[in-house]
Amino acid sequence: MVRVSVSPEMLTWACERAGYNVEYFAKSLPQLEAWIRQEKRPTFNQLEKLANITHTPFGYLFLKTPPSEILPIPDFRTVSGNSINKPSPNLLDTIYAMQRRQNCLQELLIEDGVAPLAFVSSARLSDKPDLVGQEMRKVLGLHNGWAANIRTWQDAVSELRRLIEELGIIAVINGVVGNNTHRKLNVEEFRGFALTDPYAPLIFVNGADAKSAQIFTLAHELAHIWLGKEGISGFENLLPCGTNVEKWCNQAAAEFLVPTEELSSYWKDAKRMKNPFQKLARIFKVSPIVTARRALDLEFVTRQTFFDFYKNYVEQEHRNSSTSSGGNFYNSQNTRVGKLFAIRALNAAEEGRILFKEAYHLTDLHNGHLEKYVKHLEKTNA
Repeated sequence: MVRVSVSPEMLTWACERAGYNVEYFAKSLPQLEAWIRQEKRPTFNQLEKLANITHTPFGYLFLKTPPSEILPIPDFRTVSGNSINKPSPNLLDTIYAMQRRQNCLQELLIEDGVAPLAFVSSARLSDKPDLVGQEMRKVLGLHNGWAANIRTWQDAVSELRRLIEELGIIAVINGVVGNNTHRKLNVEEFRGFALTDPYAPLIFVNGADAKSAQIFTLAHELAHIWLGKEGISGFENLLPCGTNVEKWCNQAAAEFLVPTEELSSYWKDAKRMKNPFQKLARIFKVSPIVTARRALDLEFVTRQTFFDFYKNYVEQEHRNSSTSSGGNFYNSQNTRVGKLFAIRALNAAEEGRILFKEAYHLTDLHNGHLEKYVKHLEKTNA
């Protein structure tokens, strides 16, 4: 049995990179600590197991010193120019997976002679964000009162994601890496990110976040596409932090979801009610914390009023979600993969333009599940 020499520093780094100490992974690999003390050497199979459970690229373990891992896209989660933290394996793997999807779709669209999307990078930081937010609504066909016939704000999230995909933007909402429910994404690390491209722009929303906040992140990342500034976003309590890009996108998203003129017209009556934010939420089909955030923007309420409401609402939402059952397969794939990319990927595989293996890998749908999902889309016209 062939055994290999590995730097103790790399073994420790792999564990810490995954967010745990050596003792945690020693439960699965009892000899791990002996390898670090260089009393024993691992086999290739044992080293592969360590790479798998720590989500570390196998080749990295043979380096003498840890590599410097940086985000492959700009980081807008900054305060005074300093990055908040090092990217986790889950975040890195998610970004790389979305970049692969984007690159695949871009190549297919260019081969088909499809024209680039005019709205990508159509805005500038010098533009007024509220006007751009209004323009975004027009392009999506969301005129005043568009949500009147939608039952709930949760349904409005699904409808908005669908309309964004119809524009040609891949829109993903996922709280785990791919379909791996053991690799949950961390909301404290990021809320979402945008990958800009004139042919295949992509929006990713961290589905581990409170559902009430996801619609705001969706609109925020849409503003990134309009601005042509790809990168990763993070904000506290739906309030901007960090760069001017984030502040601009937050303002555009706020106007997009809850236009100033409309909110102002409803506020006189709403403010007299016991639950004004819930009342406004039913009108605009957004979550109450979004209407509360908008009321703060327009100085209808104090910061303390907003923060108190936000904290209580999100805590209640988390308590309710902890007792809910999981969603079904099709609903999960609607947000994790989506119609736009799933159908394109399967068609490309059937035409021999990409391998079926590649289509399965790109969608994280194996063993016939991609075909099953696409048939469902065609049957239900989802």
